[in-house]
Amino acid sequence: MPYTPPNVRAPTPEDLHEMADRHHMSLTDDEVEDFLAVIEGTLGGYERLDELVEPTPTVEFTDRDPGYRPDREEDPLNAFVTKCEVRGADDGPLAGLTVGLKDNIAVAGVEMTCGSKLFEGYVPRTDATIVTRLLGAGATITGKTNMEDMAFSGSGELSATGPVLNPQSEDHIAGGSSSGSIAAVVSGEVDVAIGGDQGGSVRIPASWSGGVGHKPTHGLVPYTGIVGLGHSFDHTGPMCRTTEDCARVLDVVAGPDPLDPRQKRDVAVEDYEEALDGRAEEVTVGVVTEGFGHEESEPGVDETVREALDAFEAAGATVEEVSIPMHLDGLPIWNAIVMEETAALVRDDGVGRYGLGYYDTAFADAFGRARRAQADDYLTTVKLTLLLGEYLSDRYRGHYYAKAQNLRRSLADDYDAELADVDVLAMPTTPQTAHEVREDLTRVEAIERALNMLANTAPFDVTGHPAISVPAGTSDGLPVGLMFVGERFDDATVLRAGDAFERSVS
Repeated sequence: MPYTPPNVRAPTPEDLHEMADRHHMSLTDDEVEDFLAVIEGTLGGYERLDELVEPTPTVEFTDRDPGYRPDREEDPLNAFVTKCEVRGADDGPLAGLTVGLKDNIAVAGVEMTCGSKLFEGYVPRTDATIVTRLLGAGATITGKTNMEDMAFSGSGELSATGPVLNPQSEDHIAGGSSSGSIAAVVSGEVDVAIGGDQGGSVRIPASWSGGVGHKPTHGLVPYTGIVGLGHSFDHTGPMCRTTEDCARVLDVVAGPDPLDPRQKRDVAVEDYEEALDGRAEEVTVGVVTEGFGHEESEPGVDETVREALDAFEAAGATVEEVSIPMHLDGLPIWNAIVMEETAALVRDDGVGRYGLGYYDTAFADAFGRARRAQADDYLTTVKLTLLLGEYLSDRYRGHYYAKAQNLRRSLADDYDAELADVDVLAMPTTPQTAHEVREDLTRVEAIERALNMLANTAPFDVTGHPAISVPAGTSDGLPVGLMFVGERFDDATVLRAGDAFERSVS
């Protein structure tokens, strides 16, 4: 009998019948016997795969303190999972700056939990590409910031360690899923932070907590080494107190990475900080009618954003109303893509398939073991997504995912048509201000509060347009965010608009 590697056991007849059922096949006993004979020979080659050493990204700046979990006295907002110290180069454009990283970003030697019970104790062996770039630019990483459990919420209250409190009002939550990143920045615990954005998770907490969050063009900033939800809508970007700081960080982290399957090889990079001139009169704004007046919109939020845009116009900006009816279809399109693509990524143990790039086999092993042993610990929104995603994929043969991906191009074309005549589009980042802290939520209420702020942010995750949220004022004492959106790979113009608004209005 051919040798079977110790790490790959040959399937049993029962295993083959189970796999056949998954593919809607019925096997005869003769077929099973023949297939097992062939499979045993095929598995012999896997012995060699176990012997080969796979290439992994090189870890630089290896003198690092893995840190500790702060208590509530030290961390009253619950902004951190881990406080650590990983020092980078002695000089560079980010020298002297402290950085907080959302806790789904791999830092070798420092625990990464993804805000979830499932990954407690998991320590990555490599750094995410952006970590290497931040350290090379002189930054010091001082914390892994809290986040919604596996990034499946926009509210900021569904981390495994409890809600992240809003730095402007501790009676409210910070917004998610990059909740700890914005809380740490606005409270002054770190100079800048990095968040992730699949449905608005950089921009929502920036809006609710009074900070600045920039979602770059899809593929501009490498996602390698960051736990994602779907290759076609994963984004990572800076969260800061000013647009200028966002531009400075983007200058460091943007650019090609052959290890990231989300990227095209011709990633266009500009000098983002250099593009800022603070001149309102150089900015033309198209105010998207359909970005206002959602069912969940608070009148005070819409009014605050309108007043802020009036002030921007008075400062010299050109501001005009535009209509993009398909913007209202953006959330259903996003939903159809995210449900099935996320379910597929989880089936693939968190690393996906088919793309060219780096596959973190250690994380795949950890994710695979965790989901097989602890799936009952999934967050409610994770369970809902997996159930509905599997149902739609199986019952409707992936039809709605495929159609939504096609409609994504139409939606992007509609945005581009208006962007041909203006520099940026504008609308409220979120329809409402931050939710109040509550401890008595039902399951349905928790789901509703996790997802009811995505109408304006989510569409740009599937179209890939760059978008920034800047503080526009307050409504009933709580921060309100204004979102500027630009052409893909024209992040410089989006940042220029945000900077000009800050300097002339804020």
